[in-house]
Amino acid sequence: MSTISRPGGHVIVEALMAQGVDTVFGVPGESFLAALDGFHAHRSRIRFIACRQEGGASFMAEAVGKLTGRPGVCMVTRGPGATNASIGIHTAFQDSTPMVVIIGQVGAEFRDREAFQEVDYRQFFGPGTLGMAKWSAEVSDAARLPEYISRAFHTALQGRPGPVVLAVPEDVMSGLTDAPVLPRVEPARAVPPPQDLMRWRSLLEAAQRPLMIVGGSGWTVSSARALQDYAQAWNLPVVCGLRFQDTFDNRHRLYAGDAGIGINPALADRIQQADLVMALGVRLGEMTTSGYTLLQAPRPAQRLIHLHPGPEELGRVYAADLLLQASPSAMDDVFRALGAPHGSVGWGNWTQAATAEYARNREHVPVEPMDMAVVVKTIERLAPADTVFTNGAGNFSGWLHRYLRYPGVAEGGKTQLAPTSGAMGYGLPAAIAAWLTQPGRAVVNLAGDGDFLMTGQELATATGYGADRRGTPLISIVVDNGTYGTIRMHQEREYPGRVSGSELYNPDFVVLARAYGWAAECVTCTAEFEPAFARALRSDSPTLIHLKLPANISTSRATLEAIRAAALKRSGLT
Repeated sequence: MSTISRPGGHVIVEALMAQGVDTVFGVPGESFLAALDGFHAHRSRIRFIACRQEGGASFMAEAVGKLTGRPGVCMVTRGPGATNASIGIHTAFQDSTPMVVIIGQVGAEFRDREAFQEVDYRQFFGPGTLGMAKWSAEVSDAARLPEYISRAFHTALQGRPGPVVLAVPEDVMSGLTDAPVLPRVEPARAVPPPQDLMRWRSLLEAAQRPLMIVGGSGWTVSSARALQDYAQAWNLPVVCGLRFQDTFDNRHRLYAGDAGIGINPALADRIQQADLVMALGVRLGEMTTSGYTLLQAPRPAQRLIHLHPGPEELGRVYAADLLLQASPSAMDDVFRALGAPHGSVGWGNWTQAATAEYARNREHVPVEPMDMAVVVKTIERLAPADTVFTNGAGNFSGWLHRYLRYPGVAEGGKTQLAPTSGAMGYGLPAAIAAWLTQPGRAVVNLAGDGDFLMTGQELATATGYGADRRGTPLISIVVDNGTYGTIRMHQEREYPGRVSGSELYNPDFVVLARAYGWAAECVTCTAEFEPAFARALRSDSPTLIHLKLPANISTSRATLEAIRAAALKRSGLT
């Protein structure tokens, strides 16, 4: 890169290019005009995607971090821009996704006066174990921009990946410097010592009912294949953590299901009955452990091997029998060192029963007029093999997680983008980011009506920047039942018959999508879905399919009645 004198905003763009970044998401602001000029100067090598709201932009950057394993980058303006972006930053933190956010800050001459849109981002974002960012800083000298950006990428990638926030004042953006940018960052690889791997092998050889819970970020095609080979050599049932279902191929004979919201009760029982749990890459958070009940905190009944890339996570909740720090990219070496068993293992029936329970959980009782299980199975059957599937948060996502079999990372890369943070509105921006940055891959988003409307304006972003993706399927399926279904379900459980604040008034989604330049159609029954989805796959334009459901189908009338009856019985009213 050039070392001639140029504005700090140009240095930022050059430093991002040195890290391999070719796409930045954001909403333009006057606080970083010099950086926008830098994007124009280098427009043949890097692009700035102007989104419609910073929340959508930060979700897009987070999705790129998930897909690539390298930090997705978001650039926003001060005050409202930064606070809007905080939802994606929080998601990146909870999901352990590498991400770098650059915020235009007020000029140094106005700092600490509560100037227009001034916020102290070091206080607002952290860092801290319960903050929103791994590290946040403010750059006071244009000459130090390369140093700060290099450190931001190191911090985002090292150990447990996560988001980093850099605030850059306007005068630093426009200030001239001849500072050269620094080379591409590659994270250090952590590998457990041989004696710990021998201890792991000994614990497994002594077990009678072992299983693995896998997940977290950073798995590569190579490390995921090594995981699959290891599971196969030892005939181990494999469970994926919440919204990391693509860590292991769901079609594999050893896949036993996902530990998350709405877990298969048989799988929950099986995890509790295990005598050895190998948790690899996952944090073992509240959702994956069903409120810390599948493994009791702080000392589980099962023997526990916990492997994680971040040393600060090990022992944080669980006192495990063996704690190991290892990078997902180093898992090839770990599994190779562990080796294969000497002879046959003794838990064949245990494994077979676990995988049979998963198969039974995919069976369903037909529901009309719209059978969501059939809808999801149709999507799986017709979508291309390398399709990226996205969703936000809500009861609707349970259909996707239960009935879709995600291809594993080992098959060629990530296929699931979903927020373990439970952030609504994630799915559509994530789908658009995948579509814009993964040439040739089909992308399918499943969204609830309330979920979709939080970021639905990003339909315009796809239309505006997707001319070169025409013919590559981008499909958003909106499940519309006129209610915030998850909240309605909880209300019916806790306060039966007293619905408040969870009903929705929705637009005509077909008309809305067409206004943004998308193809769109409405589907009102199961039989109409397959031909509509097939048309969407063939379309030259992004397509929205509006699934118009009866109210409360997300929980079903029978379920609501059962919840109501249980609540009444508990309260002594029946």
